[in-house]
Amino acid sequence: MPLRLFRFAALAEACSWIGLLVGMFFKYVVVHNEIGVKVFGPIHGALFVLYGVSVLLCARNYRWDARTVLLGLFAAIPPLATLWFERRVAGRDLVTD
Repeated sequence: MPLRLFRFAALAEACSWIGLLVGMFFKYVVVHNEIGVKVFGPIHGALFVLYGVSVLLCARNYRWDARTVLLGLFAAIPPLATLWFERRVAGRDLVTD
């Protein structure tokens, strides 16, 4: 269960980042309307927290070292880095289905 949650959260958090960035672009560049940020801001915030919790759950279940956990948590900050981290974890066999 933590692995499925982690994979979902990584993808959803990245998608919400894209939505928030598009909303910010429209707010500050195109139409100066805050609707995109008002919609995607809270969604992204909730998915950011969900992703962090899912990283901690996987870390406990799969006994990740501290470096991997910190890398996973910091991957939530740059846009789309959660996708990179999810692929990195899968490629290094740090999780099992």
